[in-house]
Amino acid sequence: MPGLENYRALLERIDELCARTVQQFAGDISCRAGCDACCRHLSVFAVEAAALRAALKSRPPEEADLIRRLAATAPSGRCPLLHEGLCLLYEARPVICRTHGLPLMLTREGEKSIDFCPENFKGLSSIPGSAIIDLERLNTMLAAINALYLQQFPGPERLTMASALALAD
Repeated sequence: MPGLENYRALLERIDELCARTVQQFAGDISCRAGCDACCRHLSVFAVEAAALRAALKSRPPEEADLIRRLAATAPSGRCPLLHEGLCLLYEARPVICRTHGLPLMLTREGEKSIDFCPENFKGLSSIPGSAIIDLERLNTMLAAINALYLQQFPGPERLTMASALALAD
């Protein structure tokens, strides 16, 4: 799909960083298929919604119809792509889903802190900086890529995942 080149390049970098962290701390990370407590219905940037729609359009029609149906009827709060503990469009999941559970540096009220899934890194007293994702920096890059996307394809800045999938036909 046109307009997604910058977004896909960012995803490559994110996936490389996440893969290194997962490999380095394989014994300290509990995230796995079926671990879906963090899979919530949230909004995504327009560029992420476009990537989800492109992934949905690439699926066989019967599979795409099932995903649309499940997304339209997902219980409130639960991610509309979650089915039997698995993400139906895992390969196109948004940035927040790719990084969830891993060490993220956050800034709250001017204070920096590290956050990660409480099920991960239980036995570690510290996590090296090379494994920590600067969420503010990542969100700044994502917002800039989204702004470029919206220059080409005007529309709302953010959409819920369910509404993004409803637009894919």
